[in-house]
Amino acid sequence: MSFSELYEIIKLALDSMRSNKVRSILASLGVLIGISTVILMGWILSGLQSAMDDTFKMMGVDVIYIDKFDWAGGGNWKDIRARKDVTLKQVKQFMDRIQSAELVFPTARQWASTIKYESDNYQGISAIGTSHNHGLTPAGETIEGRYFTQYEEDTRANVVVIGYKVAETIFPNGDAIGKIIKIQGFRFLIVGIIRKQGTTLMDFIDNQVFMPLGSFLKIYGGNNRNIAIGIKAKSEDMLDEIREESRGIMRSIRNLQPGAEDDFSINETKAFENQTATLKLYVWGIGIGMTVLSFLVGIIGIMNIMFVSVAERTKEIGIRKAIGAKNRSILIQVISEATVLCLLGAFISLIFCSIIAYSVATILPKFIPQAGFLQAFLPLELLIIASLVSLFVGILAGLIPALRASNLDPVEALRFE
Repeated sequence: MSFSELYEIIKLALDSMRSNKVRSILASLGVLIGISTVILMGWILSGLQSAMDDTFKMMGVDVIYIDKFDWAGGGNWKDIRARKDVTLKQVKQFMDRIQSAELVFPTARQWASTIKYESDNYQGISAIGTSHNHGLTPAGETIEGRYFTQYEEDTRANVVVIGYKVAETIFPNGDAIGKIIKIQGFRFLIVGIIRKQGTTLMDFIDNQVFMPLGSFLKIYGGNNRNIAIGIKAKSEDMLDEIREESRGIMRSIRNLQPGAEDDFSINETKAFENQTATLKLYVWGIGIGMTVLSFLVGIIGIMNIMFVSVAERTKEIGIRKAIGAKNRSILIQVISEATVLCLLGAFISLIFCSIIAYSVATILPKFIPQAGFLQAFLPLELLIIASLVSLFVGILAGLIPALRASNLDPVEALRFE
């Protein structure tokens, strides 16, 4: 088939659509809904994934944590809870023996602490005791002030570095540095603010305060307390080496026999990545179910429209076949018409979704800060996928009516009234 012949066939299909505008738009509606569902769902997940990736980088993709608990929630919770705590003595032994790490730091946490500033109390904030080495990791990077020093750590000074959300909540005017807050009745000087790291699903990361471990233990006590160990590798490529060395040292410190199961967990940001992947899988499953339903409605609608169109043009098809039109020409014309109907729905959907994406990403974060992860544009891959899917749906919807039209007997078609 020559290009000119193909051009004429497509032109005939477009002419037919123009003569039935309302019917064409209604036929495209199902495809429009399906494509819009795919694009908007993909847009939300793309923005969320981008925000999560940024959070993981800030937390440190080259940092692992040895802890009594499994952050990913794997294993039997009762068994994990029954494990012995990682004690301060074990932490010190580990820090003395580790060789290949770039940085090592303890992490003791008190969930749901209360902070008092002037006459106001702020609850639900996590207090973390650690060392100055934590400030040298991406998770300890400050945007204002500084991290506490080794001298302040050694002297158990009452200084604190606060998370971004804590600073935003207690000091909305941005004057936190140098202020005094009370934690468990103890006065603490704010020396720094950690840069924003959290996303909608992980905003607890910004709702933390960091203090020297000695100061933390002075307030919350060190007996019967589990302490995690943060280990930063020299590069992401060395994570496997660090992981195995850490496991060996910890098994030795906790006197585990060869073959015995670890009574501690080695955690990293991948634990959150796996949880995010599971959530995305559920969202995609729901979205794909809605999309398939929309496309099914769209395919049936377009197929019915094409059957009606073929019936209306039966005599015209008979005349064309009588003067020499080939079956494939009729076939391609009908399929082209159905495909253009789908592409029309996709085109309208792209414009519609682009307006929604820009409007929501620009306006919504002003009222709901957690929506700040949304992007004001649609990813290019989504536009390509939408176009290809609509093309496939068009061919599928037009195939059966096209086969029926191309197989019409010219004599019978000419007799059709």
